[in-house]
Amino acid sequence: MTKWDSERNSKQQRQNDTSLTYFFPFIDDLNCFRCPWDEWPNPEKSKCLLKPTEFLSYEDLLGVSLATAAIISSIIPAPIFGLLFHFSNTALVKASNYSLSCFLLISISLCFLCSLGFIGYPDHEKCLLRQVSFGLIFSLCVACILAKTVMTWKQSKKMDNAKSLLLNYLYMFPSTANIVYHLDVSGSPPFPQLNTADKSELIIIDCNDRSVKFWAMLGYLFLLATISFIVAFLARKLPDSFNEAQFITFSMLAFLSVWLSFIPASLSAQGKYTVAMEVFAILASSWALLICMFLIFFPKCFILLFRPEMNSKEYLMRNKDKGAINKF
Repeated sequence: MTKWDSERNSKQQRQNDTSLTYFFPFIDDLNCFRCPWDEWPNPEKSKCLLKPTEFLSYEDLLGVSLATAAIISSIIPAPIFGLLFHFSNTALVKASNYSLSCFLLISISLCFLCSLGFIGYPDHEKCLLRQVSFGLIFSLCVACILAKTVMTWKQSKKMDNAKSLLLNYLYMFPSTANIVYHLDVSGSPPFPQLNTADKSELIIIDCNDRSVKFWAMLGYLFLLATISFIVAFLARKLPDSFNEAQFITFSMLAFLSVWLSFIPASLSAQGKYTVAMEVFAILASSWALLICMFLIFFPKCFILLFRPEMNSKEYLMRNKDKGAINKF
């Protein structure tokens, strides 16, 4: 007996102990009997048929398309990461904050891959981990972007030591706070459920994870992205050497727009399309971050590959105020 058959039989047993009328569709025109909760009458009303089940599966075209897009997109940061790793001892890569750059590229790849947890049969382990991994990875990614924006301010020498120290703690805070939040979530973890309320002709298998804590997590991400947007917006008019803040501003604006659009779309969708909307929002917001990072890293990758004479400490110091190279 499969896991699904076991769940179906156990629920049928609980609802069916008091009467035998659930087992027979009808006897005659005056004596009709209700089908079991997991069955549906055939068009002739002569017998009960098992209701089809619905969840976002890898066998569906929609599920396969989203999974393929997530896997392919997660590979895109890999060449940039490999290039930075190969030239990690050069002046340009060191000036670009090598550790933070690699950390951000890895977190963007994980942002794409975390969407795979929403595709497939929603068992207990997947329900428990998918929202937690989504919240931790995205908060980490946005915190890294906030850190890079702070580095822009520090390198431009436009802030005093007190403000610099404050923002250093500001971009270190989100990851710690989110870990504490998800430890609290573990006290009442989400669980898989069989939903027949939305569509009476289907059994929708989903996770009961759309609680107040889920929306609190989205609000937390929204707050973190808003702070990043404000800091990047204020830094957009710094000298050309630091104009990566403009890219960060647009990426945070796109990030916020995606998740603001997700709220009404998610509330209006039903069944597997509710999960598909969240997966699409994850991929779209991840692409907003990836495009921003591509625009920032492309000039540096071009110099590393085709203009090695510009990859020296002397050249960087000589052109620091000319805007020839974007620096983190």
